[in-house]
Amino acid sequence: MSALHSYRALLRTVGPAYLVVAFLGRVPLAMSQMGTLLLVSGATDSYGLGGAAAGALAVTNAVAAPFFGSLADRFGQRFVVLGQSLVGAAGLVGLVGVVDSGARGPVIVATAALAGLAIPQVGPLARVRWRPALAGESPDRQRRLVDAAFSYEGATDEISFVAGPALIGLLAVLVSPSGALLTAAGLLAAFGSGFALHRTAALTNPDPSVVRSTGRVLTGIVLVLASAQFLIGMLFGGTQTGSTVLATAEGQPGIAGLIHATLGVGSAIAGFAIAALPERIGYPTRLTVAATGLVVLSAPLLLVDSIGALLVVIGLLGFAVAPYMISTFAMAGSLVSPDRIGLVMTLLAGATGIGYAVGSATAGRLADHVGAGGHTAAFAVTVTATVLALLVALGLRWRQAQGQATSRERFESPIQ
Repeated sequence: MSALHSYRALLRTVGPAYLVVAFLGRVPLAMSQMGTLLLVSGATDSYGLGGAAAGALAVTNAVAAPFFGSLADRFGQRFVVLGQSLVGAAGLVGLVGVVDSGARGPVIVATAALAGLAIPQVGPLARVRWRPALAGESPDRQRRLVDAAFSYEGATDEISFVAGPALIGLLAVLVSPSGALLTAAGLLAAFGSGFALHRTAALTNPDPSVVRSTGRVLTGIVLVLASAQFLIGMLFGGTQTGSTVLATAEGQPGIAGLIHATLGVGSAIAGFAIAALPERIGYPTRLTVAATGLVVLSAPLLLVDSIGALLVVIGLLGFAVAPYMISTFAMAGSLVSPDRIGLVMTLLAGATGIGYAVGSATAGRLADHVGAGGHTAAFAVTVTATVLALLVALGLRWRQAQGQATSRERFESPIQ
């Protein structure tokens, strides 16, 4: 089955309305992080405080994500996501009010943290719906379609990372940073609720006849995959902050979101293309190749000194991002029982958010400390994260090789 036929089959399964609400429902999270950074740093003239506020929003969102994912596993997604969407939208409105009132730094950071607490992780929860939606297919066809669905979701995540910062940057220029974040709140209330109320949400309702699994969820391999996502989050945070610093130094702070958005262009293209890879290329191998690409393509960030060069480097870097993320989520999805899949998917998304927070805050402090040329110090966070990501991928690839060798030895050994 070709990638195109697989995507058509997915569209027939869930309908176009679902694709719209599932996509637009996840955009506000991408908008809120960049929007908080622009709003706070612009109002206070401090990248450190802006990065801390954006990081606080990301951290609380990340910490709360597994909790809400577990609730969705236990009670279904509909009312959990609906409540998050409405409360999260109210939190973003409150953050704008606090910043515009001239509140002190600790109050701003605390308000951003409260806002992030409730924003739903639509992307991971959308992944949860595909397997039950495709339950009527034959096992082989279901496996291929689920792989295609995860490729689609990875690409869609990347498009949201494009659309979110781009929309925030555009609205910040045309209206104001406050107006941009209020738009994010409106989108969350409308389309987050639409995602919660879509008919596919009923597929996540637990079957009362099925006994919930009692085994450990946080196995070693799941924690390693969470660390892999933590590092890609650091890449996002460092790159976003470095782009903001360089754009501001060039006298064009409003285009920072547009610069960072180019990261998702190549990533989305690569994400859609992943579905065409043959099944014999395992996910650990895909992860290792993608991580190698991250290292090679991020290194030039340490040399860029203009917006034009930055656009080229970030655009190329994006081609390695989606394959990396798709591989981690797909591996995790194959390791746990269906009644725990929401918890694990949101755990990985949460790890990404914490990585973003660490990367953003660290890059912001380095940029403030260095002063002139602070964007290079911020981008050093990005490059460091990619090197560590490659080490994690190599470790997973080695573990796979060891497991295959052990299985082969058992098969070839004579019967005693």
